[in-house]
Amino acid sequence: QVQLVESGGGLVQAGGSLRLSCAASGSIFTNRDMAWYRQPPGKRREFIARVSTGGFTVYDSSVKGRFTISRDNANNIMYLQMNSLQPEDTAVYFCNSFPSVPWGQGTQVTVSS
Repeated sequence: QVQLVESGGGLVQAGGSLRLSCAASGSIFTNRDMAWYRQPPGKRREFIARVSTGGFTVYDSSVKGRFTISRDNANNIMYLQMNSLQPEDTAVYFCNSFPSVPWGQGTQVTVSS
């Protein structure tokens, strides 16, 4: 069964850093682009970054230069290194593949001012 498990969230002060992980089960990881999304409180889920199977990356302008997406194809894990965090980065962070699969539970990131 395909499953996505996000981890690494927490509470951090503005200007701090966190590293999120996304563990993918099944065969989805090896042959698919992967992406990170987030859902701020009271808002819709939004795309923030994508990484191809070969490591090519795309970022939303809101995180470009602060966040870095990467993947470990040998272990089916994707990462999101988040630096210079700001209160507006507060959200539940999710990962998924292209094509998408059922969403995981996400991991909460809270940035205090």
